[in-house]
Amino acid sequence: MNRTLQIAIGSLMVGLVVLALKLLAWRMTGSVALYSDAMESIVNVATALAALVAVRIALRPADANHPYGHHKAEYFSAVMEGVMIVVAALLILRKAWQGFLAPQPLDAPVEGLAINAAASVLNALWCWVLIRQGRKLRSPALEADGRHLFTDVVSSLGVIAGVALAVVTGWLVLDPLLAALVALNILWSGWKVTKESMSGLMDEAAPDHMLATIRGVISREAIGALEAHDVRTRVAGRVTFIDFHLVVPGASTVEAAHCICDRIEAALKDEVPGAQITIHIEPEHKAKHCGVVVV
Repeated sequence: MNRTLQIAIGSLMVGLVVLALKLLAWRMTGSVALYSDAMESIVNVATALAALVAVRIALRPADANHPYGHHKAEYFSAVMEGVMIVVAALLILRKAWQGFLAPQPLDAPVEGLAINAAASVLNALWCWVLIRQGRKLRSPALEADGRHLFTDVVSSLGVIAGVALAVVTGWLVLDPLLAALVALNILWSGWKVTKESMSGLMDEAAPDHMLATIRGVISREAIGALEAHDVRTRVAGRVTFIDFHLVVPGASTVEAAHCICDRIEAALKDEVPGAQITIHIEPEHKAKHCGVVVV
């Protein structure tokens, strides 16, 4: 089974365990803040399921209807995650307002907080796995899931500390206030996830450091050519599409030009895993005297 798919399945399993623990903590205490934490875990489970479906689709090979592959499916998952985060935040704000109007004493706070803390530790460990593997495998869905889990861990720690303070001081209004703060934090997280995913759907170019690497490889490996211009890139999940025009001397044979292209493609694929490269060969009089200079 593909490694990305294995991690996506793991996310769903971990999400279900964490959700069960946080729901138990909320039912034991009646805390609005712990309710907000449980609501965020419901989002985690739903988005983990969406990520799993998106990863399965993204792994499909190119076909007649999708000649460039299905890589962008993961971005749709990340956008949906952002939308669901916003919905969860609004539900939490509603519950927090009700709790603010009528604060309620907490039941079994020590036991509830201990269970919630255990769930947060599990989330923290899995968050680290998701972000690390998401970057390694260049999976937007996994990395977005990991970043959201990180905000969940941070907000959970704040909730645990705040609820403990409410129990010690007797300031019951702290409970709904914390829930509202968690909701605002979730809203910010949802905005960031959606914004970054939309960049992928809009065919954003490769990052500056990767573009510098690509241009350096072309310059180094295009021996026998005159220049490369109109270098363009776009990123779709784990794949980076690269295309450019390569100017060769007018007397070059097709075979010689093809050898230069093969050398450039092999070097680019070594430096940029998952690269899909298209090179347009042009004769000398098409040179623009700009772009990538061949060393």
